[in-house]
Amino acid sequence: MLSDRADVLAPPDDPKGSDEIPKVVPALPRDNHRALNLPWRTAFDWLRAGWSDLWTNPVPSMLYGFGVYALSALIVWALFLFNYEYALFPALAGFMVVGPIIANGLYEKSRMLEAGDRPTFLKMALVKPESGAQAWFMGVMLLGLLLLWLRAAVLIWALFFGINPFPGTDEIVPMLFTTPTGWALLLVGGSVGALFAAFSFAISVFGVPMLLTERTDALSALGISMATVWSNLSVMIAWGAIVLVLFAVSIATGFIGLIVIFPLLGHATWHAYRTLRPYNL
Repeated sequence: MLSDRADVLAPPDDPKGSDEIPKVVPALPRDNHRALNLPWRTAFDWLRAGWSDLWTNPVPSMLYGFGVYALSALIVWALFLFNYEYALFPALAGFMVVGPIIANGLYEKSRMLEAGDRPTFLKMALVKPESGAQAWFMGVMLLGLLLLWLRAAVLIWALFFGINPFPGTDEIVPMLFTTPTGWALLLVGGSVGALFAAFSFAISVFGVPMLLTERTDALSALGISMATVWSNLSVMIAWGAIVLVLFAVSIATGFIGLIVIFPLLGHATWHAYRTLRPYNL
């Protein structure tokens, strides 16, 4: 029995068998079809294309942006009204987590312009994703990620300042920027927030447009989105930096900048999606 087994394992040129370990042939390299090797400057091409979509029939986009501005202002007002101002900074950061799902109507306008249709605000607001309920499931996942981030922010605050009552925005802002404890909180909180933002960006930047245009499930969409981002890392880092800077400008203007900036980013994200996933409409 052993000799039979040796014959089976023996290389063709040695019929009697051999103690040599057969050579292992290395696997062929995989062709990563998602890696387009785009230069980082391509992110600005997406921004220019988004700007063009914004001002092509601009009224629906501006109405959309005004709605986002009004919603943001209402949330901030409610935080102060009900003494939840300690959640202000995490909520501002969390906006970037759920922003892609809110922008669904803007992706729809860019898609209609690409197809030669005339977009209206009603069509944008009542957009029906090709994936149906899976798009809502993606929204629930992003909302869950937002709630997880808000809880983490509260725990980080308690780690540095204990469970004492929040002193108020007028006191906490100087405390954050002028004390070692505040600096440590900004460092740790900013790092954790950046991880949440990076993860949500990776799963949603292409996952949400994919659910709008393709019949697929949410988990597949977020997986493909992450793979696409990772395969085109330099241009996606540049795009993420543009989003971050423009969002900071929106906050600096008291959210008024969102009226223009949010539609601009939504339309530009569509063009990023079409560039990196061009074979699906």
